[in-house]
Amino acid sequence: MGKSEDKWETRIRIGVDTGGTFTDFVVLAGGRRTAFKVASTPEEPERAILAGLAMAIARAGMEPGEVVHGTTVGTNTLLERKGARTGLVTTAGFEDVLEIGRQARSEPYNLSVVAAAPLIPRRLRFGVRERVLADGSVRTRMEPDDLDRLVKRLREARVESVAVSLLFSFINPEHEERLSERLSELGVPVSISHRILPEHREYERVSTLAINAYLAPRVSRYLGGLRRGLEGLGEGIGLRVMQSSGGSISAEVAGQEPVRTILSGPAGGLVAATQVAKVAGFERIITFDMGGTSTDVAVCEGDPPTTNEARVAGLPVAVPVLDIHTVGAGGGSIARVDAGGALRVGPESAGADPGPAAYGRGELPTVTDANLILGRFAGRGLLNGEMRLDLARARAAFGRLARDLEVVSGRRVTIEEAASGVLRVANANMERALRLVSIEHGHDPRFFTLVAFGGGGGLHAAALAEALQIPRILIPVDPGAFSALGVLLADVIRDHSKTVMLPLDPDAGPAEMEAIASHFAPLEEQARAELGSEGFGDGRLRLDRFLAIRYRGQSYELVVPATGDPIGSFHRLHQARYGHSDSRRAVEVVSVRLRAVGVTVKPELRQVKSPRSRRGQGVPDPIASTRVWFGLRPSTVPVFDRISLEPGMRITPPAILVEYGSTTILPVGWELLVDRQRNLLLTRIRGAATGSSNVIT
Repeated sequence: MGKSEDKWETRIRIGVDTGGTFTDFVVLAGGRRTAFKVASTPEEPERAILAGLAMAIARAGMEPGEVVHGTTVGTNTLLERKGARTGLVTTAGFEDVLEIGRQARSEPYNLSVVAAAPLIPRRLRFGVRERVLADGSVRTRMEPDDLDRLVKRLREARVESVAVSLLFSFINPEHEERLSERLSELGVPVSISHRILPEHREYERVSTLAINAYLAPRVSRYLGGLRRGLEGLGEGIGLRVMQSSGGSISAEVAGQEPVRTILSGPAGGLVAATQVAKVAGFERIITFDMGGTSTDVAVCEGDPPTTNEARVAGLPVAVPVLDIHTVGAGGGSIARVDAGGALRVGPESAGADPGPAAYGRGELPTVTDANLILGRFAGRGLLNGEMRLDLARARAAFGRLARDLEVVSGRRVTIEEAASGVLRVANANMERALRLVSIEHGHDPRFFTLVAFGGGGGLHAAALAEALQIPRILIPVDPGAFSALGVLLADVIRDHSKTVMLPLDPDAGPAEMEAIASHFAPLEEQARAELGSEGFGDGRLRLDRFLAIRYRGQSYELVVPATGDPIGSFHRLHQARYGHSDSRRAVEVVSVRLRAVGVTVKPELRQVKSPRSRRGQGVPDPIASTRVWFGLRPSTVPVFDRISLEPGMRITPPAILVEYGSTTILPVGWELLVDRQRNLLLTRIRGAATGSSNVIT
C-alpha cells in the first residue's frame, strides 16, 4: 500500500476477482460503482487482470489508486500439485510427520481410501540435530558443522523453496532464527514456522508451513509480475490481496505467506454477503456462490465464521480461514455417463478454455449448455448480449449425451430431457453442500435467508431453496461480480497468535485473567508496527483479542472473545456446539489470538429512499417474452431487465430477470420484491405446494 489510506478517497479503487471462467471487476469512481467481466486467461491470470484494469481506468477517466485482488493462483497451484520443489527442515526424528499425520481415517468405512500424498517427498525432508523442550529450554544445541552439511544437502537437492518447522519453536524460536539466517545463502524463499504459525500441534503446523513454502515461489512471481504490470498503468497504484480469513494484506506479505490466500476469492463473496444482508435486515444467512468452475457455500449468523481447522486438497491448513465449503459444481461442470451408466456432472470443468460448448470452442456438454437449451438465458446471450451463445453447438453436445443416455436407459431421450437431467444432478450436488453446512451442523434452513450470487446463483437459487425449505432468497446488486465487491469491503487484517497453555480453575480471579492478558502486549506491539507501515494510524486501527479455550484434558479448543467473561462465553459456546458444558470443570487457555484490523475506505451500502411515484410501486413492463422449460414442459414467460427495476416494484411468477453478469429465475410459488437497496428479494408464497414441478430443476 501507500503512505496513507486517505489518498485512495480521491482516486479510483478497483476490486478484482479471478475465476475459472471470468475475471470480475468492481470499480469505485467518484462515488459511483460499476462492474464488468473479461474472459479469464488461466495460464497467465495477470493478462486478463491487466486488460480489465486498463479498461476500468479508461472508462473512469480518473487517476488509478488501489487494486484489491482475490486470487486463485495459490488454490490452483495446490489443487494441481504444480508448486515448487520444496525442502522441509525439521528436528531430527520428525521428518515423517507429514506422512504419519494423526493416523485418523478421513473415511472410516471406506476400506480403499487413499490418503493425499505429502507435498514434500521423503528425499526432500531433512532432519537437523537439535532439541527444544516443551518449557522452552534447549536440550541439544545445533552445531555449525551440522548447519554446513544441511545447506550443502539442500543445494545439491536443487530445492526451490524451504519450509523450516522445529519442535517447540513456537515457545523458543532461537534455532529457527539461526536456520533462517544460514538458509538465506540458498537464495530461495524460506518459510519459518514461528513467524507464520507459532502454535502447537506439530502435524498441522508442519503441513501449513509445507503448503506455504510449496506456493511461495509461484505466488510471489505472479504478484511480482502483476505489480510490474500495474506500474505501466499509472504511478503509485497500491496492490492488496484478499486473505482466506476475510481481510486483505499487502501484495508483499501475500507473496511471503501465500498459505493465507488459498480461499481468497470465495472469502470476498462471504464478506460482501454478510455486509449486504445486514444492511437489508438479515443476520442469519446461507451464502450460495455459483461460478463457472465451483460453488461455495457457508452459514453465517452475524460476522463471517472462521476456523483454524480447515482442509484444502486433503491437507490441513491451521491459519485462520473463513468456514466455506466448496463443491465442484459450476456453470462449466461437464456432464457425462459414467462406466456404471449413471449421469455425472462435475467436478471436471470446461473452464474458460475451451469453455462450455455454447461459448463456441468446447465440445462437451456442461451446466451452462443445459441452461441455454432450456431457454433460461432468455435468448440474450451473456453480458447483456456482448457474449453470444451458440445454441446449435450446445444442442449438438447434448445430442451426444442424450444418445449415451439412450444406450443405458433403453428408451428415447430428448435433448431437453438430457438437459433437465443434468440440472437435476447439478442441483443435487449443490444441495448436498448446503445441507452439509446447515442441517449437518445443527442449523435449520427454514430460519435462514439464502443469499445467492455468482454468475449462476440466480439460475439455481429457487430450486435449492425449495429443496431445503428456505423461505427467502436475496440476490444482491451486481451478483455476477459480488466477490470483487467483497474484496473492496474487506479491511486489512493481520492475525497473530501465541501458544500459552495456561490452566484456570473454576474460581480463577482477576489476577489469573490479568496474567493471560499480559501475553497480548507483544502481539499488539507487532501489529501496530505492521499496520502503521501500511498507513493505518490509531484512528484506523482496531485490535481484537481472542482466547482459544478447552476443558482440561480435551484435545481441541473453542475460540471466544477475550473481553467480558471469556470463561462463561466458552461454557455457553460449548453447550451450543456440543450440547453439554460444565461450569465447575477447570479449563485451559491454549493460545491467545490477536486480530489487528486496519479499517479501509469502503463503498457505501446505503438504502435507497422509497419512491414517491406510483411507478416505483407498480409492476414493470417486460422487455420480451421467451420459451422456457419448467420441468419437461415449455412455457412462455415474460423477461424483465433488472436495471429498469425500482425499489418497491413487485413481479409475479413465472418470470426471468436478466442483467449484466447474471440471470434470475422466478418460478411459480415465489414472488419478487425489489427492496430499498435494489436487492431482489424472492419470498416463498405462503401456502404454495413444495416440490412444485414449476421449479426449474
